[in-house]
Parts: sequence; C-alpha cells; structure tokens
Amino acid sequence: MNEHSYSKYDETIYDETLENGLVVQVLPKKYFHKTYAILTVDYGSIDQTFVPTGSDEVVTVPDGVAHFLEHKMFEKIDHDAFDLFGELGADSNAFTSFTQTSYLFSTTEHIHESLDVLLDFVQQPYFSSQTVQKEKGIIGQEIKMYDDDPNWRLYFGMLGNLYPHDPMHVDIAGSVESIDKISSETLYSTYDTFYQPHNMNLFIVGNVDPAEAIECVKDNQSKKHFDEPSNPEVRFELNDPSGKDVIPFRTLEMDVTRPKVMVGVRGLEQIAAGEAGLRYRLGVELLLDILFDDTVDNYLRLYNNEIIDDSFSYNFEMQRGFHFAYFSSDTDHIERFADEIIGILESAHQQIEAAASQFDNIKRAMLGRMIALLDSPEAIANRYAGKLFGGTNLLDEITVLESIKIDDLYVIAKEFIQSQGISVYQVVPRHSN
Repeated sequence: MNEHSYSKYDETIYDETLENGLVVQVLPKKYFHKTYAILTVDYGSIDQTFVPTGSDEVVTVPDGVAHFLEHKMFEKIDHDAFDLFGELGADSNAFTSFTQTSYLFSTTEHIHESLDVLLDFVQQPYFSSQTVQKEKGIIGQEIKMYDDDPNWRLYFGMLGNLYPHDPMHVDIAGSVESIDKISSETLYSTYDTFYQPHNMNLFIVGNVDPAEAIECVKDNQSKKHFDEPSNPEVRFELNDPSGKDVIPFRTLEMDVTRPKVMVGVRGLEQIAAGEAGLRYRLGVELLLDILFDDTVDNYLRLYNNEIIDDSFSYNFEMQRGFHFAYFSSDTDHIERFADEIIGILESAHQQIEAAASQFDNIKRAMLGRMIALLDSPEAIANRYAGKLFGGTNLLDEITVLESIKIDDLYVIAKEFIQSQGISVYQVVPRHSN
C-alpha cells in the first residue's frame, strides 16, 4: 500500500494495485459520517469499435451499449443489487459518460458489506434475452423523454456541429432504433472485453481505515477467477482531427417559449495525457473564468444589455481523445449572443491583458471552490479521472492550479481557441401555421 501525503491540507491518499490489476485508492476522512465509493470502468459510449476478447475480428456494436450495460448490471437472476444496498442502508447509483461507466454507493454503516455488493454485482454479469428485451422498453422511454428536453437537444445539437461524423454527437443512451439491435450476446461480448479488473479503478472516501478497506477489497477479489488480463483494443480516432468537418451553424425548432443558443469550441490540438493534460484542462477552465465569470466586465456588460440572463452558463469537457467548451443562454438576442461570445473568444489575448489585475482574485476563487470540494466525498471521488490524467486526484489538481501563471493562459488560449473549431446551435420556438 502506497501513501501520498498532502501536508498543506492534512490529507493522505492510500493506493494499491491488486494482483488482478484493479487500482484501489482510499482517502480516509476521520470525522465524516458518510463513506462514498465509486467503481469506474474505462469504457463509455464512444468505445463502439473494438476487438472482442477471444477474437481477432473488429466489431462495431450499436449506439447505446455502454449505457445499456450500466442499466442491466444491477439485475441478477434472483435479486436486484439495489435491494441489497437498501438492506444495508446504502444508496446506490450509476452513470455512463462518453469514455467511462461508474457504479457507486454512499453509506454511514456496513461499509465492507457494501463494498462486497458493489464489487460482486459489477463483476458477476447476468443477461438473458427476456430481461434485455424488457430493458429496451425502459431505456426507450428514457430516450424519448430526453428527446423532448430542449436543453438536452441543445447540448447534443452542438456536439453534432462539433463532431458530425464522430460518436460523440450520438446520445449516450443511443436511439430507440439502435438499442433494438442489442442482444444478450452483444452485452456479454462487450462486458468480457472491457469489464476486466485491470481496466477498472475503485475510489473510496470517508470514515474508513485504509488498510482495512483495501484488505476487504483484496479478500473479495481473491475469491473470484479472472481471465488473463488483455488490454481492450479500441479502434477510435476522430474523423477529421483538423476540424474541417465542424458545422458552423444549425437551428432546431421546438415547442419552447424562448430561444436558446449555444456557442461551442472544439479543441483541435492533440493534448498530452497525464499531468500535462490536467494542467491544460485547469488552464482552460481558468481562462474561461477570466473571460466569463460573473464578476468580470464581459459578463456584467452582457447581462446589463439583456443579452444573457441567469440561465447563462459555460463549461469545459475533456475526455479521452477529445475536448470542447460551450457557452449557452436563454435569450431574445440569439444572433447578438453568438457574435458577442465569439468576439470575446477570438480576442482572448487582449481580454487576458485587460483582466490582468483580476487574475489573482479569479484564480483564488477557483482554488477556493476546489478546496471546498474536499468536504464532499462525492466530489473528491467523482473528479478522479483514472488513466486520463495519470492517476491524479483532486488534491493534485489544487497543486497544479496553484502553479498556473497568467502567461500560461496566452499559450493555452492560442492552442484552444481556433476559429475553425467554433460553432453555433440554436433552439427556437416552432412557427405556428
């Protein structure tokens, strides 16, 4: 068991890689009542084309398989994992992203028993033709519900602009048509390929003894047989890394009372993995705060001119193989909103210079928000990105952010903000006949 001490924050993270390859990390929080654990598989919705374990042939599975697997993992031949967690007084859940699938629980008691349930239900699949068919109806209803959500359509509409020929533009849940093609054989083949211990990590935060927690996990894993580990062969590459396929503008009519608009920026540079990638991500997030935080002149000007309102938001997403930012608002001035946001982005160099006097305050505010997350077991564990940033955690993020200088932002802005990667998507009220 390895120890990583962060004396400035009086925190120590313990980790160990088990013989089967499962990475376990524990952050003890002595005075916390709640313990939170999250088991993450390095497999998400964009990992559609791969070589299945035991085969030499490349296959492409239907859209939505990763999310479908997430739903089906809880159900077993004679019980449901949700019920087992409930009997232990634990809350459980799961979620799927473009590149990961995570299973989690939180509890104030029966921690080791809950860890056993978590590991067992994720590592013991059960799929039958009957239960798969039943799940198609459930997920189909979920897909239709999101199809009626204008904010969801705005987000995936933008991804359709930024990545029109890549799997990121497809809803993580897939479509009603695509999930109808999923079979129990598809699920087992995909599961066997990706749900291997060495392709997973377990992060535990709370009032636990790290040695006892890791020993509990070891004991659980020692009772199971796993095939010889093999790295999943995923065949994923961007259709056009240069971004020439970005669609500059599209509009969707829906039954909304007020227009919604989003400006997206697709990152076109290939970003290094590990700590360098983490530094880039934090640098972009800091840059966006410099440009659009609700304390800066840009935000106040747009707000006072009624170009944006309290619905305005911005975010940066960086996942395995791609990264992008987006800025959205409900507004009656959709063209002006897009022009203003793009103008600010394309003049980032001058914007950074103008905000130099505010840099320290904005950086301190960002640091403050991150340090505050240390009081949230969920936030600590959920921010862990596994292999993407070389196993770094929230405490490492804080350390890296502290080292970023204003001069770094000029380089990051030049790398990230390129006109070819900028797009606009609108959701507008449907015209009545």
